[in-house]
Formats: sequence, C-alpha cells, structure tokens
Amino acid sequence: MNAPLEDSLTPQIRVEDDRTGLSITTLRSALADNLFYIQGKFPGTATKNDYYMALAYTVRDRLLQRWLNTTQTYRKNVKVVCYLSAEFLIGPQLVNNLINLGIYAKIRQAVEESGLDLQELIEQEEEPGLGNGGLGRLAACYLDSLSSLEIPAIGYGIRYEFGIFDQEIRDGWQVEITDKWLQYGNPWEIARPEEFVEVKFGGRSEHYYDEKGNYRVRWIPDRVVKGVPYDTPILGYQVNTANTLRLWKAEAIESFDFQAFNVGDYYGAVDAKIVSENLTKILYPNDEVIQGKELRLQQQYFFVSCALQDMIRLLLSTEVSLETFHQQFAVQLNDTHPAIGVAELMRLLVDEHRMDWDKAWHVTQNTFAFTNHTLLPEALEKWSVELFGRLLPRHLEIIYEINQRFLDRVRMKYPRDLGKLSRLSLIDESGERYVRMANLACVGSHAINGVAELHTELLKKTVLKDFYEFFPEKFTNVTNGVTPRRWMVLSNPRLTRLITEKIGDRWITNLDDLTNLETLVDDASFRQQWRQIKQETKGDLAAYIRKKLDIIVDPKSLFDIQVKRIHEYKRQHLNVLHVITFYNRLKHDRELDITPRTFIFGGKAAPGYFMAKLIIKLIVSVANIVNNDPDVRDRMKVVFIPDFNVTLGQRIYPAADLSEQISTAGKEASGTGNMKFALNGALTIGTLDGANVEIREEVGAENFFLFGLTTEEVYELKARGYRPFEYYNQNAELKAVIDLISSGFFSRGNVDLFKPLVDNLLYRDDYMLLADYQSYIDTQEKVNQAYRDRENWTRMSILNVARMGKFSSDRSIREYAQKIWKVEPVPVELLQLCPGGRCLLV
Repeated sequence: MNAPLEDSLTPQIRVEDDRTGLSITTLRSALADNLFYIQGKFPGTATKNDYYMALAYTVRDRLLQRWLNTTQTYRKNVKVVCYLSAEFLIGPQLVNNLINLGIYAKIRQAVEESGLDLQELIEQEEEPGLGNGGLGRLAACYLDSLSSLEIPAIGYGIRYEFGIFDQEIRDGWQVEITDKWLQYGNPWEIARPEEFVEVKFGGRSEHYYDEKGNYRVRWIPDRVVKGVPYDTPILGYQVNTANTLRLWKAEAIESFDFQAFNVGDYYGAVDAKIVSENLTKILYPNDEVIQGKELRLQQQYFFVSCALQDMIRLLLSTEVSLETFHQQFAVQLNDTHPAIGVAELMRLLVDEHRMDWDKAWHVTQNTFAFTNHTLLPEALEKWSVELFGRLLPRHLEIIYEINQRFLDRVRMKYPRDLGKLSRLSLIDESGERYVRMANLACVGSHAINGVAELHTELLKKTVLKDFYEFFPEKFTNVTNGVTPRRWMVLSNPRLTRLITEKIGDRWITNLDDLTNLETLVDDASFRQQWRQIKQETKGDLAAYIRKKLDIIVDPKSLFDIQVKRIHEYKRQHLNVLHVITFYNRLKHDRELDITPRTFIFGGKAAPGYFMAKLIIKLIVSVANIVNNDPDVRDRMKVVFIPDFNVTLGQRIYPAADLSEQISTAGKEASGTGNMKFALNGALTIGTLDGANVEIREEVGAENFFLFGLTTEEVYELKARGYRPFEYYNQNAELKAVIDLISSGFFSRGNVDLFKPLVDNLLYRDDYMLLADYQSYIDTQEKVNQAYRDRENWTRMSILNVARMGKFSSDRSIREYAQKIWKVEPVPVELLQLCPGGRCLLV
C-alpha cells in the first residue's frame, strides 16, 4: 500500500539517539539522562562519583554497538584466541575508551558545557584491582592489541572483589590496606548470570562401564561452586572491534539453607555462600600457610574450568563437532597459573563428552600454547600431591595417565637415563611428591615461548633444558611489548601531540613509524620543544609529590626512577647503595661538582616477603635522612611514592630522565617497564638482562648506560665460589656505605634493624649486588657527565623513542597470531542492530 501523499512530502528529520549520538547537545543530554535514570540523582544532590558514573555509562553506550556487532561477527566460523591469565591489570577505562573511540575532545566540551571538570571526573575512577604487576599489565596490553588488530579474542580471568592491596607507608614500613575497588560499582562491566557454569571440588572418582561396555570415570564432588561471568568490552583503537574480557565470580549454588535456618543455625544457613564467594574475594592470598596454598589452587582451577566450559558451550551452540575444538580456539596459558587447563580439557572431553583418549589428547595439545615468564626455578609452580588429590582427585588421575604415556616416550628416547626421566616427569618425587605445573604445560601444549630473546635462550639452557631437547620444535620466542595507546597517547599527551605534528598519527598503530623522528634529531628547535615537554611533565610529577608527600623536588634535577615490584632480584637495594654513595660524596665534599638528582622509587612487596619489606623500610629511612640534611637537600632528594599502580605509572614513566633496569643478569624474563620508560624518552641504565638486551640493540649501545656482569659471568663466578665479603673488604667506598647502614645511622641508632639485609649481602648476596657495585657506580658517573650536555642528552632521548618500534604489543600479537595461534584479523562491520530504535531479534 502506498504511503499517503502528505506523508511523502513531510520532511524527514533525523534525531540523534541518546545512546549513540556524538553531537555536543546529544552528549550533554545523555549525561543528564544517565545521572537521572541510572544514578537516580538530581544535579543538586549528585556527588562527583555520581557524575563520573553517569559519564562512564554515556561512554559505555557508545561502545555497545561495536561490542554487540563484534559478538555477532564472531558467531560465524572464525577462530578465536582465548587468553587465560590470573591477572589483567587493565587500568582505568574512561580515558582509554575516549581515546579509542576518538571522542575525547567532544566529551571534554560536553562535560565543560555542563559545568563540570573532566579531570575531576576522571580522577573518581577506581583502578580495577585485577593484577599485581608485569604479568597482568602485559595481558592488558595484549587485549588492547588484539582488539586494535581486529583479531577475535576473549580474555578469561577472575573478578577479584578485592585486588592485591593498597599500599600505605607507616613509619617507613609497608602496610597493606584492603583494595575495595568495587565498593561504588563498576560501570564498565555487564553481569551475565544466565551463562553461569558449575565448578566441582573434592570428593572422589567413580569408575564404571557405560551401556556400550566402554570404560568410563565420573567425578563425584563434595562441593560445587557456581561461576558467574562479568563481561567488559575491550575496544580497539579507532576500529569497530570490541573484544570481551570475561571475568568469573564465585557464588554458592544455593545461597541460603532454609533447613539450617529453621532449626536455629543462622550462621550455617549462609555458610555455603560465604565459603563459595571466598574463592574470588582476593588476588593472591598469602600462600605461606596451607590455607593460602589451597585457596590459590582453587582459584586457578575455578577460572580455568569456567573458561573451558564456556568455550565448549560457545562451540556447541554453533553445532560444530568438539573434535574441531582446536580449530575454533587457540588458548594461551599466561604462565603456569592456568596450566591445570590441560587436565581440565581432557576431563571435559573424555569424561563429560565421551571422546576417546587419543582424540582428546590431540585436541588438547593443539589447543594450548604456553608462555613462560620466569627463570627462577622456585617460581615454577608446583602443588603437593596430597593437596592436589584432595581438591582435584579426577585431575590427579588424568595427570598420572598423561605422565605415564609421556614417560613411556621418554624411556624410548633415553632408555637408561633415569635423571632425564625424573626431571621430565610431571610428578616431582625427590622428597614430598609434587605436581609440576610447568611440566604439565610443556607436555600439554603445542608451543612454548619465552618473552625476550635472552630469556628464551636461557629457558632452553636452564629451567626447561630437558623439554627443549625433547621437544625442540615447540620452542619459540615472542618478545614482550606495550601498547602505545595507553603508554604514550593517554599518559603523555604533550609528547603525542608533538610527534603527531611532525610525522602524522599513523605511528599510534604502526610504532615503527617513529623512526621518522630520526630526521629531526639535529633540528635545534625540535630538541628545544622536546626538552620543554619533558620539563613540563617533570613539573607535573613534582607537583604531585609535593601534594601527596609534602616533599619538594626540583624538576630541573635529573629524575632517576625505579618503579616496579619490590624483589631482591630486581635489586632496588643496589640502587640504594648508589644513593648512599652519592650522599657520602656530597657530605665529604660540599663543593663537589655533581649533577643534582631526584631518586624516585615505587613498588609493592608481597605481604609475606620480609626482605622486600625491609628494602622499602631502608629506602624510606634513607630518604628521611637525606631530605632533612641541609648539606645536601638542594642537590639530592629521595622519594618513595606509595601504592604504585597503572594510574601512577601514567604519571611517572613520562617524567623520567633515567630508567633503572638493574636486575641481576639472567634473572628477569623480559620486563615491560623498561619499554614504557624508553618509549617516553628516558635513557636506561641497566644490565644485559631480559629485554634490556634487545632495547640496547635497537636504540644503540651509545644511547644506553650498560653495567654489570653478563649472564655467563654470573654463572662462572657462582661456579668458582662467589665470596661477597671480599668485595666489601676490598672496596673502601662500598665498605663505607654498608658500614653506615650497619651503624644505625639510617635507623635512629638501631643497629639490628637492617642487620638481616646487611648480613645477606655480606655472606650470601644471591643476586650479586656487591660484584656489580663498582661497575654500577662508575656507570652512574657517566650518567652525571652525559646529563650536563643537555643538547646531546636530548638527542639520545629522541633516538630512544624513535627506535622503540619493535616494542609495541601490536608486534608481539602479530607474532603470536602468525607463529603460534594461526589466526587472521576479522574486521567488524558496524551494522545498525536496532533500526529506528526498535531492537530486532538477531
């Protein structure tokens, strides 16, 4: 039927949808609507947090069309990368999403025209407490790159109610405060309670024959927990792809026991709820006690089981055979935490879906790939057989079966080598029996990679040597990277604008384009602009330090920064030895011609790691003396910034002049802080450890301050018998530094306070600080001299940035996609899922 004439002549007026429109008027309207209808507040009663939440929902609305279109696209037959990680340190989402959507300027204008301050709203956002350090931040960078490269992906992890902890410093000591990051809600996530799965624990296995006479096993658990998914969109940079981060929360199957309640057992009535929800309460419970160990193993199994059940559900919903599981999903194990997935996928395929063992093993091996992140043997996870069997009895049986079949192959290749057999076994039987998770991951994966060239070579020669000899074809290297979107565009907007003005903006997704900056290195005007930006950024950090810590630092001084997890192998205490050496020199010669420095530290120590906590106490104690000494305080300052996290990193990395990457050679797998510093124009002082090796190769040896023993020299010295006390006795300046610590000078006369640290250095020194001390001090003097020539320092800074293209997480993900996952980009077309505002069934 034809439309009436008058209708056809009526002008068609397009009205922007409040949910997707981008005009300033529509954005202001959407902000007001979300404040009223979602937060339930009038402007007169709304708090800053209410306005932040309303703004976050306004931005999230503009994500949803991309997110839902991405989900629809992946329902077709595409291979999806599933990234399993115990941590996803994603950082605040508001600004990151504004940048990736390309609407930062519009949102700022809309917010300001509404009478609000965008920066104040940004600062309301709680940092998601979903990670501790480099492992979780790397996972977050990879999710960003997967979306930006339009590669289908899902990140799977745990929705920790409380994060690692907030760090306060009281009387110089670290104090752990509960991280209540979810207390005001999380506007970026959507709960999917209808997609819950059930996860079993404990009980026993029951062996039987099915109706066809086939041998089968069923698991009879003594406890079942519900896993509820919460989804967060991870938007790529100015593309339509928004992949999903799916985090799992543990809940009780039945939250309330009426029978217990009716007989007066009021605590028992909610006991199952409390016990179940404890599973996802906190990131990394202290595992020094058996209860902590048990909870960590439960957490790891919980999220891996949830993830694999979810993948199977997705696959079966498309009516594709489970035998093609490995063709539909590439599952990356981010370290050993998710390694139990090898046994769990076998259980699901063999026990739940009745696939025969050999087919299931083929699927499993071709599904998983394993990233190793450590060279420390003690960091390779293992669980006592007793604990494992009590919590996961069926999985222990499966691991025994995998081990028996694998060791049969080992015996064939090495018929009389019992040592090889023992080292390759999935079970450590040298004393108390343990399940070795790294061994399980190596056997059950088709690819094993290290995270820097040196790290991968050392894996082959040390902790995974036997596996490399048995499976050489599995081993490859993928050097870590960082996303330039967060670590340049978001955190260093001034430098981003300057670079974009000079070379265009393609570098944001093609970091190799930064090499075009090399043509500008001899341009005096460009160098001046570069220096001015660094000075302004340092001024911002100095203002933050004054506001938060009441310490005045000089932005014109050299900002010498070490921020990372506090650990003996990362050698923050070697840095402190230099600080005290610097202090002693100034005290002995007040006219000394020396470059003024501000030494900045930050990082958290694990709650049960006494020596790391003592290192923090030493740093703060030295700072208290130095910063209050009138003889030196205009020429040096020492600052420990508490509660280092992603948000603080965004302030600190762009302000650094010197990046401290001083771990013992052969101990750091890769590092990504080293990349963030260099990408923002800091010069590196470091050892030939982790990715430092590749950074030095890329930026040029002349633009890198190298010191210390090489990995080979570390091994040789230890083999000969390392005696740190001899270094102390033979080096007068080193002796003076250590004696000053021992004397109680930094501890109000308490000679016992730092004795454990000093004794460890003098009589053990596992990380060889004293052997590297003089080389470090000599190289720091080269830094002093180099900083005086500001023109040349600026040249070096520009070249560091220009040559950092290799260290983009985009490059890392392309290598994973090509070498390991065998996946291709799948562009997402932005379709209108709700034409005319009326949603259709699709």
